[in-house]
Amino acid sequence: MHLYYITDRRQFPGDAQEQHQRVLAKIAECAAAGVDYIQLREKDLTPRALHRLAEEAKARIPADSPTRLLINSRVDVAIACGAHGVHLPANSMRAADARSIFAMAGRRDAIVAVSTHSVEEVAEARAQGVDFVVFGPVFEKNTRGAPDGLQRLQAACRIAIPVFALGGVTRVNAPPCLAAGATGVAGIRLFQDYAFLHSPEL
Repeated sequence: MHLYYITDRRQFPGDAQEQHQRVLAKIAECAAAGVDYIQLREKDLTPRALHRLAEEAKARIPADSPTRLLINSRVDVAIACGAHGVHLPANSMRAADARSIFAMAGRRDAIVAVSTHSVEEVAEARAQGVDFVVFGPVFEKNTRGAPDGLQRLQAACRIAIPVFALGGVTRVNAPPCLAAGATGVAGIRLFQDYAFLHSPEL
């Protein structure tokens, strides 16, 4: 099972400085645990502040770590800080355009991931040459699950591209996502559960 941690420092307790330090500690913890991807998704930050945080995040990931750091939305910040790639929200920049910008910066190896919510969006992402997609929501928050969430995920996974399941995913319902064909699972709260992150099954 591949793992994708999406950050949101504002979900941590404490004041702004404490939240800042907690998200950096969580990034270090995830890298140490072998999480495959970390998306820095701090949408309220200015580009300059996001760049500073990205530099600090990079410093928490060992140079020889397989963990890859992606920046939400901002290709310019990803290039400036030397992140491994970018994660594009739905209805944002085209993945093909992001790929072209990376190529012009000499970063032909950059990872481009995209958020998707339908089979059609997954197919379009594949046509634009993305490395993988995040698909959701699969489950509704605080309920047992969306009635057709797993079926929609299964349909998305039939397209020849890696798919990460997102939305209400827990340690309990992660295995059905894999059974539906998902490459792995993504989430915010999911990775703040110490028991999940340090599960011997991961």
